[in-house]
Amino acid sequence: MKYRLLGRTGVWVSEISLGAMTFGGKEHPVYRTHGALGQEEVDRLVGTALDAGINFIDTADVYADGESEELLGRAIGQHRRDVLLATKLIAPVGPGPNDQGLSRLHVMRALEDSLRRLKTDYIDLYQIHNYDHVTPLEETLSALDDAVRQGKVRYIGCSNLAAWQISKALGISALHNQAKFVANQTHYSLVSRDAERDLVPLAEDAGLSLTVWQPLAGGFLTGKFDRGGVTTEPDSRRARNGFDFVPFDEEKGFRVLDVLRAVAARHEVSPAQVSIAWLLAQRAVTSVIVGVRKLEQLTDNIAASDLTLTEQDLAELDEVSRSPIAYPNWIQEWFAPTRIPASNLA
Repeated sequence: MKYRLLGRTGVWVSEISLGAMTFGGKEHPVYRTHGALGQEEVDRLVGTALDAGINFIDTADVYADGESEELLGRAIGQHRRDVLLATKLIAPVGPGPNDQGLSRLHVMRALEDSLRRLKTDYIDLYQIHNYDHVTPLEETLSALDDAVRQGKVRYIGCSNLAAWQISKALGISALHNQAKFVANQTHYSLVSRDAERDLVPLAEDAGLSLTVWQPLAGGFLTGKFDRGGVTTEPDSRRARNGFDFVPFDEEKGFRVLDVLRAVAARHEVSPAQVSIAWLLAQRAVTSVIVGVRKLEQLTDNIAASDLTLTEQDLAELDEVSRSPIAYPNWIQEWFAPTRIPASNLA
């Protein structure tokens, strides 16, 4: 396993991390389709991940109504010091009007509840799971800063925010000398490259880590799905539900799959490994979060850390998956050469 720095913290995290959204939820109306793994299965996955060198595990308080955190806390057990534990908050975790959001009230409550479920005294990376349009950022960031100063949280991060929202938050934290975001968890894959428009440049400029969720686009990039709905994995969530909540252009996705399979065949590996290796070759990416139901899926995904794609592989994958350059990025690129003296271009 290889390790990369978490932003500018000096902390090293494994470039493959384990996601816990498949943990628990057997009776839950939503999460029972995500995995619904029990304690024995969770213990096996976590143990295998740790043995492989993974030291970064991500969950959220909303996953299976907190059961994911409970199962993960028990699975980690005596290995707590070996794990960089991340969790998230914002989504409703109860019936009350204040059982959600990013108010100081809910941040403090949610943190204490996560600590209890995870059976730990501190969380390494505490992340807001989305943007709260009701609560001022100043209130949220102040509450998170207090949690850091109390020693209950080591670092803070965000997920699913727009670049301008992250930039505003970083400015507020700097103004008040508060703990600031060190990582951003975002969706990014060969069929969804929106992050490259603003989030990747922001991460590079601000020194933020970029951790990736849904790197396989809900299983689509495993290569087990064909045009017309034909699949070699009928028990998968995508096959059972007929959809996944990650949107993308499916026809373009199948063109990506054609190239993906060709690259995978050249290396004699799975399309999933190539998809993850491609992400690890991208600017600003720190760690790719893999969420699995089966042990063989985990071991296959972990192997992507040892796969080095060639320049030809990367060029072919880039060509078929590239998104149109959004404004104002394209005009800024067009003007960029004019800032270089002609003598330097000769």
